[in-house]
Amino acid sequence: MKKLIALACLGFAVVVSAPAFAGAQQEKMKGCNVEAKGMKGEERRAFMSKCLKKDYTLKSAAAAKPEAEPAASAPAPVRQQDKMKSCNADAKTRALKGEERKTFMKSCLKS
Repeated sequence: MKKLIALACLGFAVVVSAPAFAGAQQEKMKGCNVEAKGMKGEERRAFMSKCLKKDYTLKSAAAAKPEAEPAASAPAPVRQQDKMKSCNADAKTRALKGEERKTFMKSCLKS
């Protein structure tokens, strides 16, 4: 049972963290697609190749930078991984096991 719970937690952590690693590249791809609107064929391929490189700055990102500065002072949202660690620590200090732990973890992760 412990192996099953550990495996489920590990799988959950991988699924939750995977989008975080791909986020920046996906956002850049979305921005490049917006800028490439109306282009076709070789012109679009050449633009997308240039746009997806590290040194290319998206036009929409350059315009959004002045607005992003004030938002930086806002508190960062709690990451799911941090929440999982906190809930696991709470369950351990309460010495919860079995169904009781499962119920506690479910409610803890929702809040």
